[in-house]
Amino acid sequence: MNPQFKGYLLGAIAAATYGMNPLFALPLYKTGMDPDSVLFFRYLFALPILGAMIKLRGRNFKLQRNEVIPLIVMGLLVALSSLTLFQSYNYMDAGIASTLLFVYPIMVALIMAFLFKEKLKLWTCLCILLALGGIGMLYKGGDGATLSLVGTSLVLVSALSYAIYIVGINRSTLKNMATLKVTFYVLLFGLSLFWVRLDFGCGLRLPGQWYLWGNLLALAVFPTAISFLCTTRAIQYIGSTPTAILGALEPVTAVFFGVLIFGEELTLRIVCGVAMIVAAVTFIVAGSTISTHLIRFRKLFPKLTSRVRRNRGAY
Repeated sequence: MNPQFKGYLLGAIAAATYGMNPLFALPLYKTGMDPDSVLFFRYLFALPILGAMIKLRGRNFKLQRNEVIPLIVMGLLVALSSLTLFQSYNYMDAGIASTLLFVYPIMVALIMAFLFKEKLKLWTCLCILLALGGIGMLYKGGDGATLSLVGTSLVLVSALSYAIYIVGINRSTLKNMATLKVTFYVLLFGLSLFWVRLDFGCGLRLPGQWYLWGNLLALAVFPTAISFLCTTRAIQYIGSTPTAILGALEPVTAVFFGVLIFGEELTLRIVCGVAMIVAAVTFIVAGSTISTHLIRFRKLFPKLTSRVRRNRGAY
């Protein structure tokens, strides 16, 4: 499989699985669990899964001295992003929160452009604008209710933390580290944030029903282990900005489950917004392929191409 296509595929899987957060988290909230407790178990249950995968692949857990600090920082950033997103579910619909979270590709693109002088391609800018247009149609609920200022602020903090994480993975000593090891230590160090906030375990709340432990396990597998693994690997294949743009699938997934499971209203405006976001993802994935085919097509008509260039020069 082509490495670039693999990167796009992994980025799409990462986004879609991360969008499953509300599906498993909201039933836990209804039984009295708080975001810190939910996220503590989410990270805790993901660690042995990743640890087993590392051992099965014959890898070790040894770290170099210059890798420890970046991993601690990345872990705290991811934990902060998860915490503020999960807290925002208490102030707005989960589908709206997940939709607003998608401002992080813009943040990634701006960070890369201003701090690392990465040139923004016209194609990338158009895809971002198209996706933002879709988000603009999705950000309100079916009843047109005004968004919570507190909830919106929490989502923006979550988006910024995640954007810095994506850039940091690609611009630090972690870039060439094995994906499984990066994800394992990011979650391990991130777990410490929730442990401290829960008063070192004294404030930990358990699920109200025995079967909801399955929700905690699902949170550990899909939007945690699978999503973070695919995100880290996708960044290594295609870079920070394309991976962030593929995050457009997150709000699409959230809206899908919101309508199907939680009975949220599906309006024509929401359908159009989803279609615009899917189109943006499709274009960003197909962009390089289209360019390649255009170049090959031009090479079939070398005389025509040279004539066009001469005519341009005449003007």
